[in-house]
Amino acid sequence: MLLAELARVSADVAATSARSRKTALLAGLFRAAAPEDVPVVIPYLAGRLPQGRIGVGWSVLREPVPPAGHATLTVRDVDAALTGLARVAGPGAQGERRRLVRQLMAAATGPEQRFLVGLLTGEVRQGALDALAVEGLAAATEVPAAELRRAVMLAGSLQDVARAVLSEGPSALAEFRLTVGRPVGPMLAHSAASLDAAIDRLGACAVEQKLDGIRVQVHRDGPDVWIYTRTLDEVTDRLPEVTGLARGLPAARFILDGEVIALGGDGRPVPFQRVAGRFGSRVDVSAARAALPLSPVFFDALSVEDRDLLEQPCERRYAELARLVPEEARVGRCVIRDPGDAAARAAAEDFWRRTLRQGHEGVVIKSLEAPYSAGRRGASWLKVKPVHTLDLVVLAAEWGHGRRTGKLSNLHLGARGPDGGFVMLGKTFKGLTDATLTWQTERLRELAVDDNGHVVTVRPELVVEIAYDGLQTSSRYPAGVTLRFARVVRYREDKTAAEADTVETVLADRAGDAGGASGVPDER
Repeated sequence: MLLAELARVSADVAATSARSRKTALLAGLFRAAAPEDVPVVIPYLAGRLPQGRIGVGWSVLREPVPPAGHATLTVRDVDAALTGLARVAGPGAQGERRRLVRQLMAAATGPEQRFLVGLLTGEVRQGALDALAVEGLAAATEVPAAELRRAVMLAGSLQDVARAVLSEGPSALAEFRLTVGRPVGPMLAHSAASLDAAIDRLGACAVEQKLDGIRVQVHRDGPDVWIYTRTLDEVTDRLPEVTGLARGLPAARFILDGEVIALGGDGRPVPFQRVAGRFGSRVDVSAARAALPLSPVFFDALSVEDRDLLEQPCERRYAELARLVPEEARVGRCVIRDPGDAAARAAAEDFWRRTLRQGHEGVVIKSLEAPYSAGRRGASWLKVKPVHTLDLVVLAAEWGHGRRTGKLSNLHLGARGPDGGFVMLGKTFKGLTDATLTWQTERLRELAVDDNGHVVTVRPELVVEIAYDGLQTSSRYPAGVTLRFARVVRYREDKTAAEADTVETVLADRAGDAGGASGVPDER
């Protein structure tokens, strides 16, 4: 498939808000794609690179390259070129990346260049996410969408399912079933504004601790144990504690869902970054384990002794888990069978407060009747976390791409420093509506003091309220921390820059969160 066709469909999908039209466009694209194109086409539609981060930033992309006169690049040509880019390392790597990028851009037409720049900078946001792609694939292959969704859930990969069904037809779906040793996408949670709101929405439910750790899926088949991350990467050799516990459980075959955390000497969870550092150790696992032992905590059972539990209600799955896993290795929880029972709701509120005091990130509220929606952000799991907000000053903004071309998008955010200046804490383009983008572009251009074609530096006068999930240590920023999952709430034109929050406030907030409320990726 030519990249030009993919770029055209991507632009058309971005230009329409009608879900039916998006589905029809994607169905046409899948009908035209060869099965071998699918592993590239699907992530590109969602704005992802199969190679992950490849070390190409604006310093490489800012120099324009004359476009090709006609389309010749295929999606597999591009994939091969980016794979080559990802392998570049060592002395002279930046110059070699620049050469390879210019070579790729020279082979691309103008629309293809715009698509590639968006892809490389993470600015492809046309709404063609996996759920929508499933609907397009269903329309293209005349397979019921529900059957495709279940196959994707069990395969853990839309690309694998799409390639199989495009190659072999609907009969290929039979090979995708829950199997020990083959990971499935984890069920994820939506956010709720409060504990009460979540209980009102779900009814009979369990309120569970939301842990500040790394999501793991543990498979056992007799003596063999496999451990997978949220992204389905196998990490068995890095987690001997989990392997040992799994082999000691009273069942020979199972699949469990949980999280790995670390506890300090006071019994409180240690910050996520220490867990991630231990988790990332591949050289000397024994030494890393001695320095920071990890503890698995399980909260769901997907299969026990070849019994597929995915369609069973949450309450039944937890009962299976409780028969298999000792209490100290299970997540703390509080059950509400009658949401109208004031005493039960008071107990849930008390559980929420104790969870936060213990240093955990928040809670996840789960419908007792809901099945396990693997690989999806199900409406029957709702997470509730304390809301952190700061009033920060806009120091600069970056010109957007894709749908945001011509708009100032990514905001550089700063807090007041002790010397009267401003200290940058991070960036965000999240939470911006089209109306806000238009307004902020006009306002920031009025405040501009420099524009290098990529970043517009502005007078530090505009205050914006930012919500964030916690703080993360970062050597990139002068305060040594950055905001985690920052998003714009609103502009505060009623405040002056002198009224913005200080770095001291930010660091005090971090100290208050010590023990686990900061720096956690959205695992559930």
